[in-house]
Amino acid sequence: MDTPTLNAYDRDPGSFAEDWETQPPPSDLHATVRRFFIQGGATADVGCGSGRDAAWLAANGYPAEGFDASDGLLREARRRHPRIAFAAATLPELAGIADSSFANVLCETVIMHLAPESVAPAVTRLLSILRAGGVLYLSWRVTEGQDRRDEHGRLYASFAPERVLRALEGTELLLDEQAGSVSSGKLIRRIVVRKPAAIG
Repeated sequence: MDTPTLNAYDRDPGSFAEDWETQPPPSDLHATVRRFFIQGGATADVGCGSGRDAAWLAANGYPAEGFDASDGLLREARRRHPRIAFAAATLPELAGIADSSFANVLCETVIMHLAPESVAPAVTRLLSILRAGGVLYLSWRVTEGQDRRDEHGRLYASFAPERVLRALEGTELLLDEQAGSVSSGKLIRRIVVRKPAAIG
């Protein structure tokens, strides 16, 4: 995870959490999850932020755990959604999360906060924590041209989608689209894949 981005979240986690929690509900995300995720399957929300999506997942039949690199955001998530389990884990390593732990993995608008060279290793690691036959939902905010930082210092990396697609080779592509987010209004790329089932 990019250090200035992480520092920005830890400086003022309450403001970021309040912004996410009061945005319009992400009905596009919800519809995609309902379409592709395995109902009742253990679900990881990687880069969970305020815990908003993890709470929705748990309430809608996808038993969820949230993971984030920011201690400040984890405190906000635990305060706002005390019934959900949250733990520290940082992309691309996701130390402490065992391989093949989850039926579903959600990583919503997170990987653009990584240095471009860390994107492919992060995607590979997200796949590794999925069980055989599991489903990965991955999205990122699209940044054209050069990498950018916002007024808080958060990195929005510009990288070729091929970095992600190459890391997903061997999976079954279920969805690949670029659209405006219903919640944030920002342009995002959204990909959903299924990990191959175990052989034998």
